[in-house]
Amino acid sequence: MKTIKSILIAATLISASVVSTLSAQQAEPAQTHEFKVAIGDSVMIKRECQQYCTGERPSVWVWDKVHTVRQLGTKKFPDGVLLMNIYSWMCEECLIPVNHHAKEAQAQAEAEQKEEREAFEQAQQAQQGQAAQGGEQGQAAQGGEQGQAAEGGEQSQAAEGGEQGQAAQGGEQGQAAEGGEQGQVAQGEEQEPEQIAQPGDTLVSKQQFKHDYDRFTIGARVGVASQLHQPIEKVNAKWGVGFDAMLDLQYAHYWSNDARPVDLGIIVGLGIGYAQGTFNGSQDTVYQAGDNNEITYHVTADNIRETDRQLQLEVPLMFSLIHDNGLFFNIGPKFMIPVYTPYKQTVNSADASITAVYPEEGITIKDNIVTGKYIDQQPTEDNGIQFKVNVMLTAEIGYEWILKSGNSLGLGAYANYCVYNNFSNQYKNAAAGSADSRPSLLDITAPTDAAGGAIADLNMLSATRTYADKLGYFDAGIKLAYHFNFPKKQYKHFKESKLF
Repeated sequence: MKTIKSILIAATLISASVVSTLSAQQAEPAQTHEFKVAIGDSVMIKRECQQYCTGERPSVWVWDKVHTVRQLGTKKFPDGVLLMNIYSWMCEECLIPVNHHAKEAQAQAEAEQKEEREAFEQAQQAQQGQAAQGGEQGQAAQGGEQGQAAEGGEQSQAAEGGEQGQAAQGGEQGQAAEGGEQGQVAQGEEQEPEQIAQPGDTLVSKQQFKHDYDRFTIGARVGVASQLHQPIEKVNAKWGVGFDAMLDLQYAHYWSNDARPVDLGIIVGLGIGYAQGTFNGSQDTVYQAGDNNEITYHVTADNIRETDRQLQLEVPLMFSLIHDNGLFFNIGPKFMIPVYTPYKQTVNSADASITAVYPEEGITIKDNIVTGKYIDQQPTEDNGIQFKVNVMLTAEIGYEWILKSGNSLGLGAYANYCVYNNFSNQYKNAAAGSADSRPSLLDITAPTDAAGGAIADLNMLSATRTYADKLGYFDAGIKLAYHFNFPKKQYKHFKESKLF
């Protein structure tokens, strides 16, 4: 009989040990990572996160979307979060909550994890206490077998007490195991907080996508141009238009913020190119020449055409605005310096006439080689006027596209208008008859006796230099530019995306 009781006691101890072990295993947390997001939360992926937990690189569009948390942690990815919309695992530190329930979900998750840890600790303590009590009961059972005759009654009572204590402890362990299971169930339940944003929405304001950036620009422009001649009074002349072609190298810095739909910037740089304009007029001039003004010249020309050309440098200092939708506007001053200014002039001999009158002798000679005759029908070219410094007001407007490389391509219109020019006609205020007086395009020297007979020197002057009172500059046209952005901008895959 005593042997049967001993067997029953040993079986009871083994059963309790198995139950406590299973309870401890059930109370063990599903993961050790402390999550700050909960199942059902809406989150977005940070821009700097460039791979999933599996090591694969996400598609660009996933950063623009709102995702729903489906599962927290797994054996393979203990700190991973499964996103419902793309069914991919992403590390939690790469996620940003986008609804107002994020803090509540975080507090609830922390409370559940705390309860789960407490249940696990209780189960471990219960298992240790059960092992110690089992050793004491084994000793008591052995003592009972050795003292069968004298201690039969006491052994029965001890066995009954051990069974009662074991039953009581088993109840406590069952409650602990049940608490651990409840904690796991509570943690596994899906939370459905009210969301401000629906999955798939684009929420730029929830994360700082826009940052300050720099850019280097290579641009080319072409259009119409003019030197804006202002002829001297009583001169029948007018200015015409030509063209220009320029290459621009520019550097810019932009200040950008998600709360502002416009990026603000400043542009500096250097431009180099070619421009030309035209000057058209006629001439009908009478003036004295010779050492003693003994000859009166009358010079006429019906059609004088001059093309003023210049190789010029430009230094801009502009303020820039770029809207999120791609529109841009630049405005500011620009300094323009012509470094080489040749001109080409055409005066047809059929339209030109030179008459020389000798008052003392009463002789009038027209188009004679002795007094002067214009016979050159070819254009005259020379390096003429240095226009010096121009201060211009410049403006550009257009649209730019963000490329997949992160750089930009811009197309727009431009205009430059000179507001200051330090050109001065050195012949305008010269005294009549002086060496600096040039009232005519044909610079004629009085005939003199020399070897080979009397001669007359005819030199063509620049119409701009002779007839222009003031000069300016104007050009307008189209401009194509390629922008290297640092750091790179984000390519817009969807029309509703307003990242930049």
